[in-house]
Amino acid sequence: MNMDITNNVATISIDDGKANVVNHSFVDEMLASLERAKEEAGAVVLVGRSGMFSAGFDLKELQKGPKEAEALVQRGMDMLTKVYSHPQPVIAACDGHAIGLGAFLLLASDFRFGSDNEYNVTLPETAIGMPFTPVLMALIKDRISSYQQTTAVLQSRPFSGVEAVSAGFLDEVVAADGLLGRAQAHAEALTQLPGAVYAGNKEDLRSHSLKAMRASLS
Repeated sequence: MNMDITNNVATISIDDGKANVVNHSFVDEMLASLERAKEEAGAVVLVGRSGMFSAGFDLKELQKGPKEAEALVQRGMDMLTKVYSHPQPVIAACDGHAIGLGAFLLLASDFRFGSDNEYNVTLPETAIGMPFTPVLMALIKDRISSYQQTTAVLQSRPFSGVEAVSAGFLDEVVAADGLLGRAQAHAEALTQLPGAVYAGNKEDLRSHSLKAMRASLS
């Protein structure tokens, strides 16, 4: 994971050359990048590599045992809560599959651009026998369109980029070759808003959900 700061925008690039799975290193790097962005930038862009935004939790880590799985899941929930409550604008640029926790990173971002390439945004939890935590359920209820919640959440239906807009995972689909530039330009424009007011209004707007999310982590 790398971070570049240009024009007051911190672009966090998620690219492990593989599936961008979420493990302890991923969480460490994401949280450190968000903290650095608070000090050195005015907005954040999260971008995955072409073909893969994130495939979600590292299954190898989850399969080590119940204690190891619980520890990673708890840290993943803490990360999502911190992304959702981050005081600065958080923009996502998705040019590949977003699966499980990868899709939840989209839900936790303030505005989500997707490319017009072929990929799926999927919540596979029901299909693979995993329950949704309070953090995940709060994001589902806040961000996924009510008429798509049954198919997305209970039936694990994959959504294409265009379909993901109507479902609530994405806000806008743009040409792949202009995806990152569009996301960075949008983030830069949002840095012109009063930062303290943006942060305060975000906390107020999401206060009910964030209260439940934080309580589940304590």
